[in-house]
Amino acid sequence: MASIHREVLINDTPANVWAAVRDFGDVHHRLAPGYVTDTRVDGDIRTVTFANGAVVRELIVDIDDETRRIAYAVVGGSLEPTHHHASMQVLARKENRSLFVWITDVTPDSLGAPISEMVDQGLRVIKHTLDREATPIG
Repeated sequence: MASIHREVLINDTPANVWAAVRDFGDVHHRLAPGYVTDTRVDGDIRTVTFANGAVVRELIVDIDDETRRIAYAVVGGSLEPTHHHASMQVLARKENRSLFVWITDVTPDSLGAPISEMVDQGLRVIKHTLDREATPIG
């Protein structure tokens, strides 16, 4: 099993960062625009389309407002993992900053490298999107 653990400091309050993460049906606008091109929700299933053409169906396992954590599992789509479980969590840091933590466990091991690359790309977009001090592109 590949386990991917990434963290990034975001220059905004935990409340603001969590509001964007929690809005699981609007990822393509609020969290990772350009990296995610479309998000559709049907009950507890979210279908996410990525800029690279990958499409995944995710089961939303839990949304915990108290711990500011969302957990989801890929249950279909173009990547076809045997197992995929991920979580995103927003932790408070001093001076109105937030630590964004993204953990993904996936099998088979052969998906570790491509999923790691997607997580790293997504994390760069998320940081850029949510940082209050970020400058607009273009």
